[in-house]
Amino acid sequence: MLNQILLRPGTLGILCVLAAGVTFSTSDMLIKTLSGDYPLHQIVLIRAVVALVIILGVFMPLEGGHKNLRSRRWRLHMFRGLCVVVANMAFFVGIAAMPLGEATAIFFVAPLFITALSVPFLGERVGVRRWLSVAAGLIGVVIIMRPGTEAFRYVALAPVLAAFAYASMQITARKLGMTERASTMAFYVQVTFLLICTASGLVVGDGRFTEGTDNPTLLFLLRAWITPTQTDGAVLIGVGVLSAFGAYLISQGYRLAEATTVAPFEYIALPLAMLWGVIVFDEWPDAIALIGIALIFGSGLYAFWRENVRGANIAVDHPVPRNR
Repeated sequence: MLNQILLRPGTLGILCVLAAGVTFSTSDMLIKTLSGDYPLHQIVLIRAVVALVIILGVFMPLEGGHKNLRSRRWRLHMFRGLCVVVANMAFFVGIAAMPLGEATAIFFVAPLFITALSVPFLGERVGVRRWLSVAAGLIGVVIIMRPGTEAFRYVALAPVLAAFAYASMQITARKLGMTERASTMAFYVQVTFLLICTASGLVVGDGRFTEGTDNPTLLFLLRAWITPTQTDGAVLIGVGVLSAFGAYLISQGYRLAEATTVAPFEYIALPLAMLWGVIVFDEWPDAIALIGIALIFGSGLYAFWRENVRGANIAVDHPVPRNR
């Protein structure tokens, strides 16, 4: 009986999404541990190289071979990749300078942004209750950020930018998944990471723009490349492996089950991020932060539920960047 339940497509899809959430959350935690010593563009470049090797050597053959690299829609692939790069980079800047749980919670307003953007760009009709869920989520963001107080940090805007960039990508590039393989889309995203991070390394990789600054965010963005230690090198490779497998697992999850079924399970990343924050970084959210996180969590799940009831499928395709 248990085997029959586990082998159902819907159950397998949910398990894949849960596994992807664990994978991505672990990757985010590892990147945060590296952010005090290595520049962001070096971390992401190494991650992209490792992920490309796995995509080309493992996942591409599983989906029909390297002929899938040929695409007439490469411009849309590159635009999609650029949006994911902006989303990823902004998110990683956020987790480097603020508690992992809070940054992840802010980032989870992405499905609410998708709902809002679907009105002007897709002509969708959004009812009052879903607008209220969007408003509740944004209020949660404001509560976490605490503008006008000493606790406010401008870097908290980075996860907001990340969420908006990803939502914009989903709105403008949704049709891409109808004709392209998951491995093809993942390949072009990693190529975009490779190109942008290589260019960044060539321009700022010598660290000349960090002279006279002790701002941790600027240092993470602009510090000089260094040769990784043996331990850090293994961690960097691990981040690349997690990125590749996470992207594959999430694609499988959405292939095996309906988006409205599996999308809410992506929110496993939020409690996991909070758990990593406590265990690894001793980041205990206070009562105010917990209120904001609860508002974002609840409004996001309500948006999924309402779309399931209405038979819509706007915010549930991929709530967060799935080639991280």
